[in-house]
Amino acid sequence: MSDTPKQVDPRWAGQVTPELVEAVSAKASDGRVTCAVLRKLAEDSGVPYKVAGAAADSVGIRVHNCDLGCF
Repeated sequence: MSDTPKQVDPRWAGQVTPELVEAVSAKASDGRVTCAVLRKLAEDSGVPYKVAGAAADSVGIRVHNCDLGCF
């Protein structure tokens, strides 16, 4: 695994809100969040998975156990 921060995709970054970043950060543990948790958060927030992924990327949270390759 690389220590290089992941680039935030500009197509999705514009839709990331401070509230979404806060929600993603609250769900993370040790700088990581599972794919299932991030997908659920996206659905509950009414945003595409890619936007939730961009929120995680923006604060350096890594997505693990990804089932669908969404993030």
